[in-house]
Amino acid sequence: MNFMNAKNLLYSFVCLCFAIVIGAAVYEHLGVVPQWSAAPPASLSMFQGKYGLAAQNFWMPIHPVCLVLFILNSVLFWKTDRRKPLLIAFGGYFLVLVITATFFVPELLDITGTPFSETTDAALTQRAKLWETLSIIRMVFLIGLAFVLFSGLTQSGEKKQVI
Repeated sequence: MNFMNAKNLLYSFVCLCFAIVIGAAVYEHLGVVPQWSAAPPASLSMFQGKYGLAAQNFWMPIHPVCLVLFILNSVLFWKTDRRKPLLIAFGGYFLVLVITATFFVPELLDITGTPFSETTDAALTQRAKLWETLSIIRMVFLIGLAFVLFSGLTQSGEKKQVI
């Protein structure tokens, strides 16, 4: 395998990693979030107990892998047409991670950490619905970034010639 093929493969890996992140987000929004946000704290049982959902076992390792792949690709494709889509997607993803760490994760942990009760708390349900709505906006933004990143596959990975 020559160097250019290896670089193209690495670009494909960053696209794959980013697609995995988005696929997991779509899955959570279709299959998990509607369940726990329906009527908290009564609907929070999936997070409780010894066998509660531990989504962090996926999210915590995937983000560093994606970040490393973004950094490697940014270095390898710096002087090519792929730099722009890489930097746009990387910058947007990094921004999303900062917002996720400062708002989404603490709010999610606060909501899902509420002790189980058979009753429904209207204020908690409202917070859960707001979290869900904002998270869907975040997911749509990530999908847009994926289109930008994937567009780099159509661009040359060869260094630009200065004339």
